[in-house]
Amino acid sequence: MGSYGDENGLPNSPPNNSIFRYNSPLVQVCLIGLVCFCCPGMFNALSGMGGGGQVDHTASNNANTALYTAFTIFGILGGGIYNILGPKKTLFIGCSTYILYAGSFLYYNHHKHQAFVVVAGGLLGVGAGLLWAAQGAIMTSYPPHDRKGTYISIFWSIFNMGGVIGGLIPFVSNYNRTTAASVNDGTYIGFMFFMAIGTVLSLAILHPSKVIRNDGSSCTNIKYSSVSVELIQILKLFGNWKMLLMVPASWASNFFYTYQFNNVNGVLFNLRTRGLNNVFYWGAQMIGSVFIGSIMDYSFKSRKARGLVGIIVVGLLSTAIWGGGFAKQLTYSHDDVPHHIVLLDFKDGSKFAGPFLLYFSYGLLDAMFQSMVYWVIGALADDSEVLSRYTGFYKGIQSAGGAVAWQVDSHNVPFMNQLIANWGLTTISFPLLVALVVLAVKDDNKDEEGATKEVAITSNRDISTTVDYPNKE
Repeated sequence: MGSYGDENGLPNSPPNNSIFRYNSPLVQVCLIGLVCFCCPGMFNALSGMGGGGQVDHTASNNANTALYTAFTIFGILGGGIYNILGPKKTLFIGCSTYILYAGSFLYYNHHKHQAFVVVAGGLLGVGAGLLWAAQGAIMTSYPPHDRKGTYISIFWSIFNMGGVIGGLIPFVSNYNRTTAASVNDGTYIGFMFFMAIGTVLSLAILHPSKVIRNDGSSCTNIKYSSVSVELIQILKLFGNWKMLLMVPASWASNFFYTYQFNNVNGVLFNLRTRGLNNVFYWGAQMIGSVFIGSIMDYSFKSRKARGLVGIIVVGLLSTAIWGGGFAKQLTYSHDDVPHHIVLLDFKDGSKFAGPFLLYFSYGLLDAMFQSMVYWVIGALADDSEVLSRYTGFYKGIQSAGGAVAWQVDSHNVPFMNQLIANWGLTTISFPLLVALVVLAVKDDNKDEEGATKEVAITSNRDISTTVDYPNKE
């Protein structure tokens, strides 16, 4: 847990327990949810249309490869950068790159030059690494240890409302365009408007040392870190057995987006229906996150038992949903695109219902899978500084998987091969997460890593002392 005193070592005053208290964990988690509603939420809606809303997916695939390659590096480094800069600067820099990315597709609508789109994708990878490291630290460290699933579901619901609203933008603006076409300028301008709001809103996020839980504790007792400390701690993550057990889950959790967006939504449905589908895809995520959050917070008194039950539930649903995807994938292949597939419209009745339900289920599973992983990360520690590194590592490996997935699709790998790879990766993740919960998750939060924050300073007598850095936020 964090420190129970202020920066002068005096006990914190009992906090005002109002749900509207600005420095409460709930308000701050809701604020980061709104930031992600406006920036990554709109990005998800843009990506969910397949090809970034373009008929030719090449520019989008190459941009996403650049994005996730940079995201891999800055996702891993992002936790350390967050500990050095604090949330406001980290989030503001990260959010601003989303506006540029959406603007690059507006440019591409008029000038079919990939270079700007690809460069914007790379810069977004830098920004997204910073944003998601900050988001992960806030979402996993601010809540009370026994309500992390609930707070994760609150965040996930607000965040994915961005995808719901974002899906309505292309549906409404392209409603009368039922044939294959790229989205119009107004769609991209709408995305940029929301992203600009999110960038400004990021300045409202408080430093973790200023966020006070209802029991009077703060979310961290080290207010500023150093470059050398962060580099050492980040390098140690690659030898941390807890993080290594999470690698398959991290890799899988963005790997399936390419297949679902491009080769299910982007291949089977017409333009306006793709936008409508995304409304329900991201809406399903809100349902999935609330469902799994409830299981992992309320199903049993033992936190370890709750974690195991949550993993089993997600594992069973994953098998059923990917099995349904396998059955659908048997009915079409890469060779059928674009001439031998009649694009489905939402008015097509029973022909539309089955593929729509499958895509909806993919969204449900995505939220449950990622919320489950975040819960496990949050159960490994309770301090913002530690969890920023853990979530940064998770997002970095996740993004490496995403970078590979976009190139897999660019090289026309058969759809069935992509589906089997996704199904296999998610399935491998579950027993490893079970092992992690059994070995590392404690039922008493006093045993959590981060209960005492000490930085070792080596001297001739090998003395360890606690260092309280000056607050830079």
